[in-house]
Amino acid sequence: MSRVLSGVRVVEIASWTYVPSAGAALADWGADVIKVESVEFGDPSRALVVGGFTREAARVDADFMLELGNRGKRSIAIDLKSELGREFFGRLLATADVLLTNWLPGALERARLTVEDIRAFNPNIIIARGSGLGVRGPDRNQGGFDGATYSARGGVAYTLTPFGSDYPAVQGPAFGDLQGGATLAGGVCAALFHRERTGEATIVDSSLLAQAMWAIAPSILVADFFDADGIPGAPPGVAMNPVVNRYKTQDGRWIQLVFLQPDKFWAGFCHRIGLPELATDERFVPSANLVAHTSEAVAILNKAFAEHDLAHWQKVLADEPGVWATYATPRETLNDPQAGPNGYLIANVDDQGKEYRTVAAPVQFGETPPEPSRAPEHGQHTEEILLELGIDWDDIAKGKDVGAVL
Repeated sequence: MSRVLSGVRVVEIASWTYVPSAGAALADWGADVIKVESVEFGDPSRALVVGGFTREAARVDADFMLELGNRGKRSIAIDLKSELGREFFGRLLATADVLLTNWLPGALERARLTVEDIRAFNPNIIIARGSGLGVRGPDRNQGGFDGATYSARGGVAYTLTPFGSDYPAVQGPAFGDLQGGATLAGGVCAALFHRERTGEATIVDSSLLAQAMWAIAPSILVADFFDADGIPGAPPGVAMNPVVNRYKTQDGRWIQLVFLQPDKFWAGFCHRIGLPELATDERFVPSANLVAHTSEAVAILNKAFAEHDLAHWQKVLADEPGVWATYATPRETLNDPQAGPNGYLIANVDDQGKEYRTVAAPVQFGETPPEPSRAPEHGQHTEEILLELGIDWDDIAKGKDVGAVL
């Protein structure tokens, strides 16, 4: 049941991380995803170095960003500008259920890959497009990356930046890309279901801007309903509700409390943290008083949390029924005790047999995590895929000679 898309073929002409990560999710779910790359260089993300972390310096022979967006796929290198390459590509499309692309409208038109062109190769193919800013409007042909299009233009950074900060919040690599990719993959599945029910092959569209707007929809609605620039956030160190707030421990770590029902959790929490007198303090009971005297409560809790290290508070709060969590580092998240049993990490091995882990797509089927898989090398499966299409060795050799395929 983990391979719910077994038998579905996806042809991908996409680069970087946003749309390729949708392909990786579909591959996790069992689809045969064929990544079409250029003959000369392939996906430019193959040459991308993030944070100075090169493949050569890693403890395993794998590129961590490439694995994230391309695991489980096969790679074929075709020159779509050549007539022979276009012929091969057309034969590939004829076998596909989905075309997945991040090419902008203008680029698709120049490549003779409009909806009509694609449907001429395969009238039943679902066309899934992921763009920066959408396929209509004045900026339809403007490119996008999540740092600019999702975080900046989409309002996410503004929403995440605490009031009074000198600098806007920054995101990690592919922060919006991977969220957008999962959404696009879900859209593809819905389109496959629709085609199964009705016989109609539809077009799926999503964008980084759309994903950002969905992520901060409450703030956008407040802007419309109340003519306010989003939902006012409390300045650093202040909270609207003292038990929906973060507190710093003695060793510089942070704990986030999210007790959305203060009356339900306040008394037990106060006893648990060694301040039983607060449980009946009229300044803080009932919750209306707690919110009214939030500054006093926050000051008391700030002092209490600062008196002990994180290990102490993790023990104290171990049985706390209210929701709380430590601000985890990436290494702590990698080793979260929930990650392994739930199959959130995929164990792979490199060519030397060294094991490494990568993150699975965030949806599972049949309570079964996806199978181990790696990102393909540039053009690794060109011959294999062409042979599957019924192209003989002589024509493959001719394609290689004229540079139509790698």
